[in-house]
Amino acid sequence: MSNKDQLSPEEGRYLLKVARQTIEQELSGKSDRALLEPVLPSTKFGDPRGTFVTLTINHGLRGCIGHIIPQETLLEGVKENAINAAFRDPRFPPLSKKEFEQIKIEVSILTEPKALAYANAGDLLKKIRPGVDGLIIKKGFHQATFLPQVWDQLPDVKEFLTHLCMKAGLEADEWKKGALEVQTYQVQAFEEE
Repeated sequence: MSNKDQLSPEEGRYLLKVARQTIEQELSGKSDRALLEPVLPSTKFGDPRGTFVTLTINHGLRGCIGHIIPQETLLEGVKENAINAAFRDPRFPPLSKKEFEQIKIEVSILTEPKALAYANAGDLLKKIRPGVDGLIIKKGFHQATFLPQVWDQLPDVKEFLTHLCMKAGLEADEWKKGALEVQTYQVQAFEEE
């Protein structure tokens, strides 16, 4: 991620606050999103950027939703994906008020995905950068992504690709066959302390 694309720690803390306040407002039934307009002036908040919001409780996933390709401004993306991660992740029931007190929020800002050309499975394994690259795989109507943070749980490249193929609804070893469209992206992540 280039320096001009990176957010400052202050901007990151502000986005975490926006995500938390957005979820809290939704839980309380208040929908006055105007209260969350930036008091921290930053031109970057108006840029179209891919964003993900991840919620965890006691280090376990509680919700994670985002947009790889920008669909709105950075600030609006964080708000939208905070609500989606808390209340619309199909893997979990909607977040409860009790759980809200326990969640830890992470906001991820994505770079634009770039196609990764590779000759075969061996070449693919060499070109992927564990801990750095998020991956998108596509084949036909099947598609899935893992953020770079997933390397923490799946540090082996073969295991990472196997689980990503299964997430996409493909055969576990589909990555070995060389017919996947692969894209990489990087993330700047901000996490509540």
